[in-house]
Amino acid sequence: MKFVDQVRVLVKAGDGGRGAVAFRREKFIEKGGPSGGDGGNGGSVVFTADPQLTTLLDFRFQQHLRARNGQHGMGSDCNGMNGEDLELRVPVGTLVLEDATQALLEDMSTAGQRYVVAKGGRGGLGNINFATSTRQTPRFAQEGTPGGEKMIVLELKLLADVGLLGFPNAGKSTLISRISRARPKIADYPFTTLVPNLGVVQYKDKLSFVVADIPGLIEGASEGVGLGHQFLRHVERCRVLVHLIDLSAAAQGRDPVADFDAINLELQKYSPELASKPQIVVANKLDVTEAREAFVTFSEKLKARGMTVLQLSGATGSGVDAVLDACAKVLFGRGAGAGVVTANEALASRKTRNAQGARGAAKKKKVAAPVTKRAAVHTFTKKKKKKAISVKKKPVAAAAKKAAPAKKKKAPAKRARSQR
Repeated sequence: MKFVDQVRVLVKAGDGGRGAVAFRREKFIEKGGPSGGDGGNGGSVVFTADPQLTTLLDFRFQQHLRARNGQHGMGSDCNGMNGEDLELRVPVGTLVLEDATQALLEDMSTAGQRYVVAKGGRGGLGNINFATSTRQTPRFAQEGTPGGEKMIVLELKLLADVGLLGFPNAGKSTLISRISRARPKIADYPFTTLVPNLGVVQYKDKLSFVVADIPGLIEGASEGVGLGHQFLRHVERCRVLVHLIDLSAAAQGRDPVADFDAINLELQKYSPELASKPQIVVANKLDVTEAREAFVTFSEKLKARGMTVLQLSGATGSGVDAVLDACAKVLFGRGAGAGVVTANEALASRKTRNAQGARGAAKKKKVAAPVTKRAAVHTFTKKKKKKAISVKKKPVAAAAKKAAPAKKKKAPAKRARSQR
């Protein structure tokens, strides 16, 4: 089944039927008086949230939705029949928006919820309703009112408790197939997942929660690179996000920390509310040797920012229980889960860390003025002259030191002559 999560449709409620202008004509009844009946009410357009639906595909090829008009009034005091309401089923989580202003009309977030998007017109009154003692033969009736008409946008936001984020080929589909009965397409190339997938996780003590897997994000998604931001709406309702990092990509020259920051930056550009949701950082594909080697550096860098990294191997299933425990701690407040962080906090800690590193480098290293070729020659010549002068001064200093003791020895001889 093709997945459609946004459609633009025109809804038109039925018009009310007009009242009838009629008079009673029967045998032996002279001047029977007015007998025109009322017109019927027009049908309304009603949306109903159906938990069995997961797509808006039904509205993709039928974009004009009209309810039936009310029947006109008839003679012999017969009223027209009301128009039948048009019942439209939509998936749970559908937003009804006005096309012109994008204002939210209704959030179909509960199964069985009903919303009248366009109300049917009211039927007109027949001439029987206008007869009075002074106006016994009214020759007019009332027209029916037109039904409501709107151009609306239906936007589907899947209802899930946990959302899986990450670069393409980070192991999101493998993880959701491990923890639920969902069977998305899994392959060893990027952008395998083109539509969101939902899976129900059966946790301990008969607890369960819904996980949503969306197509991968890449740097520049806010500018339309890759699949863009069109699927991020499906994790806006999630209470916690699981951020998967592909550590095996380090062997291809990619920096896992840079990938982590790039996804958080895209979340911040898309929606500040989404960037403030708690995240569980998970290092995936640790069954690969290169990934295990890269995990040490990656975990140390994030630990310096005050973040905890969980280890996972989607292929072998190692570390899956720790990830589920961390999700359950956020959702149900129980279990021994790891610490969580938001995208805003992750980006703020990166800026703080970079600022501290810059200040430390400035203290250790003094910035020297650039030395020109002329200044270098001048410095070399000056040093050479100083060395030559110091060599010449060394013998003079040595002779002065030898002459000093000789003068001290002659002094006692002179004193001896004077005593004689």
